[in-house]
Amino acid sequence: MLEFACPWAFALLLAPPVVWLISPVHREPARAIRFPFFRLMAEILGENPDEGSVVRRRIPLQWLFAGIAWILIVAAVAKPEWVGHPIERVQTSRDVMLALDLSGSMDEHDFRTADGETIQRLAAVKKVVGDFISEREGDRVGLIVFGTRAFIQAPFTQDLSTARDLLEATEVGMAGPNTALGDAIGVAIRSFEASAVEKRLLVLLTDGSDTGSRMTPRNAAEVARRRGVVIHTIGVGDEAGSSDDRVDFETLRAIAEIGGGHFFEAGDESGLASVYREIDRLSPREVKVVSHRPRFALTHWPAGAAALVGIAFYGLMAILDLVRKRA
Repeated sequence: MLEFACPWAFALLLAPPVVWLISPVHREPARAIRFPFFRLMAEILGENPDEGSVVRRRIPLQWLFAGIAWILIVAAVAKPEWVGHPIERVQTSRDVMLALDLSGSMDEHDFRTADGETIQRLAAVKKVVGDFISEREGDRVGLIVFGTRAFIQAPFTQDLSTARDLLEATEVGMAGPNTALGDAIGVAIRSFEASAVEKRLLVLLTDGSDTGSRMTPRNAAEVARRRGVVIHTIGVGDEAGSSDDRVDFETLRAIAEIGGGHFFEAGDESGLASVYREIDRLSPREVKVVSHRPRFALTHWPAGAAALVGIAFYGLMAILDLVRKRA
């Protein structure tokens, strides 16, 4: 679609007729001497005197070329632009960090699928969390894995396919056999520090209790709350298990309460999927769509056309003068 960035410039089209109407005709006086025997002198000198002053009038062709050239110049001053079709871009509105426990207890085969099959805890988590990642269009997603130590498996990215591939690459015990729950929250806090997005969400999943973090989970949750991070916690496993494998639901509830989120418990694959759907409902995805229309300047076209009209006019006038002289 054609638009003009300075449409007011078309008011200049009225300038030539206005100037012609209000401006007086230029007259230049010249000194003259009366010669009483002018014709006699002309005959003696062999000259054929003509009119002393001639005012040449413009022919219609000159008015036509001048008008076209002026219209093109004004069109160039108005800055014509070709406006393309709208281009929409989904802008990041939230950062979501997923923290997953990879301690040794995640190797337990006690998660039932919808078909009644019993599978490994981590395998079930990968499937459900992978689907959750795939639905995060418009969010930046990051992945933290933790065991004895916590580290970033995937930094914040909008490349959901890559994030899911990095999730699939995780294995039980790759971060150590223990559960550094507080350290995982601390790593998430440091990740969010580099984020310019205001909405920050941490979803923490574990099947054990904290064992030797450098920062206690409750203190880490308090720091996260002050940094504007909302924490949802998910407990999988057996609360009544042995001291090493028992999941600490009480601490997870406290972390969620301090972090302004919710605590969830899941015992099978369908239950875990329901948990992530509920998290999606409680923390809905906010997609911000930025739209713009590309603009391409066309000023050079009328400006070039005006130059060509001027060249064509002078060429035509030169040809007419040559024809007149030969005639």
